[in-house]
Amino acid sequence: MSLENKTIIDVRSTDEFNYGHLPGSINIPLQEIQHRLEELKAMKQPLILCCASGMRSAQATLFLQSVGVSCENGGSWMNLN
Repeated sequence: MSLENKTIIDVRSTDEFNYGHLPGSINIPLQEIQHRLEELKAMKQPLILCCASGMRSAQATLFLQSVGVSCENGGSWMNLN
């Protein structure tokens, strides 16, 4: 998957993100996704969502797709690297 011209959203907790993350990625923890929907809709799409294993990013992807956001589950942030 080419990450060029894509917005990477890391849905891990802030502490997890601060421990290590993909350069240029944006941290929006899973529990904040619904509350930051307008911010996410305004970002350059498609969004690529990632987390530690792909489970939380899968949840976020399903929700965002259901409200019309173009996005996909990138799985583990370490695999995107």
